[in-house]
Amino acid sequence: MASFPSLLLLLSLTLLLSSHCNAKPGTSSHHRHPRSASHNYRDALTKSLIFFEGQRSGKLPPTQRITWRKDSGLSDGAAMHVDLVGGYYDAGDNVKFGFPMAFTTTMLSWSVIEFGGLMKGELQHAKEAIKWATDYLLKATVHPDTIYVQVGDAGKDHACWERPEDMDTPRSVIKIDKNTPGTEVAAETAAALAAASLVFRRSDPNYSKVLARRAIRVFEFADKHRGAYSNGLRRYVCPYYCDFSGFQDELLWGAAWLHRATRNPTYLSYIKANGQTLGADETDNTFGWDNKHVGARILISKVVFKAYLVQNVQPLHDYKSHADNFICSLLPGTPYSSAQYTRGGLLFKMNDSNMQYVTSTSFLLVTYAKYLTTSHRVVNCGGATITPKRLQSKDVAIFKFGQVDYLLGDNPMKMSFMVGYGSRYPLRIHHRGSSLPSVNVHPSKIQCSSGFSVMSSQSPNPNILTGAVVGGPDQNDRFPDQRDDYEQSEPATYINAPLVGALAYLAHSFGQL
Repeated sequence: MASFPSLLLLLSLTLLLSSHCNAKPGTSSHHRHPRSASHNYRDALTKSLIFFEGQRSGKLPPTQRITWRKDSGLSDGAAMHVDLVGGYYDAGDNVKFGFPMAFTTTMLSWSVIEFGGLMKGELQHAKEAIKWATDYLLKATVHPDTIYVQVGDAGKDHACWERPEDMDTPRSVIKIDKNTPGTEVAAETAAALAAASLVFRRSDPNYSKVLARRAIRVFEFADKHRGAYSNGLRRYVCPYYCDFSGFQDELLWGAAWLHRATRNPTYLSYIKANGQTLGADETDNTFGWDNKHVGARILISKVVFKAYLVQNVQPLHDYKSHADNFICSLLPGTPYSSAQYTRGGLLFKMNDSNMQYVTSTSFLLVTYAKYLTTSHRVVNCGGATITPKRLQSKDVAIFKFGQVDYLLGDNPMKMSFMVGYGSRYPLRIHHRGSSLPSVNVHPSKIQCSSGFSVMSSQSPNPNILTGAVVGGPDQNDRFPDQRDDYEQSEPATYINAPLVGALAYLAHSFGQL
């Protein structure tokens, strides 16, 4: 098992992503090592993985832990004579969107790759969550030069408020191919398959090889037939998962994952030759299902740290500099500081599902910290050297809340934003299956429009979607807990996926795993 950052660095990083607005004048600049955890991170980890079982589509297994969910979407793919049963509903609706599902899979896999050795009993559940996705992605890529990227008519689905077990809206199948390319979703799918191949390399080598071979083929298709899927498929995928950042970041990201999974130097050459045209130097500091540049920089920086690549890789060394700049952007007082925080200490990017950026940024921080520590490197911020010791200095002493702790309840509302964790959490999440009576209680069909009376009510959801992390509070740390407020109250798989790795790290660091 690789060595991990000390608790000193852990505290530094959780303090790093915080607000200084709650600091009291005269507060001491000295911080001691944490002696006890603020939260039960192991419990949160367990619940964060249970959540994925509540998002499953298809024939549910006997081991299903969210028992109010039942089988659904058993004829998915029939419209195109292909088996597309399985996979995940991305959020609170009943559509299977391939783009965010692939990103979710990549991030779940990355969580296991970096921190699976710390997960103990939860490792098997994490692998099951990944395999539920990769089994589906293999089906979606079964035909060469074709990827089935969506199941369900999003417009008609959103016009209904019904359980996935009842859905009677069209299960339309949307695909990309040579004539209607979708480079971003294809390259992200390749990244997901490649990352997952690393997860199963030891435990299921044959499955791992299948995933790696498919990843190679899918990436070739993504690179050869370039074009944004938001163009050719706009009426199907927009405004739900339009690609705003372009497909260049996914090509860079996909190549980085193919290199890590295969160790084929061809992908490293591809990165060195195409990095600039694929936006390696862009100054964006947002990481999520749409924009992968920051994640790619941190992933590639690991390559830079390898001793055998010390010479003749200046184009790759630039990725380390860009990764440093991302860290510096989060730290007030540095030349590259640009992050915004709420008064309560939450990293704030936008109103719509802001918590996805909190979880993804938290994961990148602990992962980059691991890379830096194992390679004995530091962060350079415009000429200033930021070491773990420096991160404990007065520059960060005024920061109060760590991002994960904020999410779990250390916030002005004293509310956990993970359903089922803590004594106070969202009760009216924007989620059809959770908000309607379960099939166990109400076996007869609930019609499409009948559910809207429930959607607009103030009654708590009857079914607990354990572990679901919602979009989160607004820029003023307010959270109304209203079911019709999808921006703040809707959970999503890509919010939870990066949190899995961060929680595993925290639980281990505080002796809970």
